[in-house]
Amino acid sequence: MVAHFVFNRMAKLIILEFPSNLGLIEPKPGYEPGVKRLPGWLRKFQFYDILKPDQVLTLSPPPYSMHIDKESGIRNAEAIAEYAINQSELLQTSVQGKSFSVVIGGDCSILIGSMMALKQLGNYGLFFLDGHTDYMWPELSGTKGAAGMDLAIATGHCHPKLSDILNQGPYVNEQNVWCVGNREYDEKYVKTIEDSDINYFGLDKLRETGVVKCCIAFLEMVANNHLDGFWIHLDVDVLDDEIMPAVDSRAAGGLSYRELREILSVLLTSKKAVGMEITILDPDLDPTGIYTKGFVNEMGRSINEGISS
Repeated sequence: MVAHFVFNRMAKLIILEFPSNLGLIEPKPGYEPGVKRLPGWLRKFQFYDILKPDQVLTLSPPPYSMHIDKESGIRNAEAIAEYAINQSELLQTSVQGKSFSVVIGGDCSILIGSMMALKQLGNYGLFFLDGHTDYMWPELSGTKGAAGMDLAIATGHCHPKLSDILNQGPYVNEQNVWCVGNREYDEKYVKTIEDSDINYFGLDKLRETGVVKCCIAFLEMVANNHLDGFWIHLDVDVLDDEIMPAVDSRAAGGLSYRELREILSVLLTSKKAVGMEITILDPDLDPTGIYTKGFVNEMGRSINEGISS
């Protein structure tokens, strides 16, 4: 049974459904990734009832394809770019209306539209919670999927078809990005991000630093760099595989719900937090909903408590 929590929320909240799966490969031949069903799946398990959004907006994605764009070397590059433009328009309206925006994917390629929207509104930071760095180029990718390159694309790398849509790239400056909670153990991927200007806190470093201390440092950066606000990206594969195995790229370990609550309790109480996105939870990989139920309880409470503070 899903628990319900009542909060005296001051902030207006809008849910934006962006269920694109264009950044992923087929889980098996002839089957498209099930992340496109995430909005309806979370609604089924009362996530929307807990958040009580003032408005729900839906943007249907282009049809799924395994096409690799020859020019960029990235699957579905043109369709993702088109979708990002439409995402951006909707999200800009939400942020300009002073609403807290909860974007539900979809795969991680939706980060492109989110950060492009914020780039057009000002100078924003990014707190990137993901089990992987997603900071790689097509040459390093075995899948050629944008969902594994989204942080690189958002910070101005890869082909301009995706990294410079409407001449807006980079969508976020690397020094304004915290990449947190990753359990990336391939040295070539770790070195790539460590050689960048991104503030990298892999899972081990995060725990050594302290979750709260890491988040406070991020908020200090937001203040010191005079940013207009910040966005939170949450790929659910950042969570421990024992509590969230319903993802396309599993790995042992990960954040506990207690650690995630600590992170969100610090970030969401900041008036600079304009919204967050939730990606990668695949209903097809959680047929009974047992993992989704736990996620809904934890996230519903964390979001409501945070934006009510």
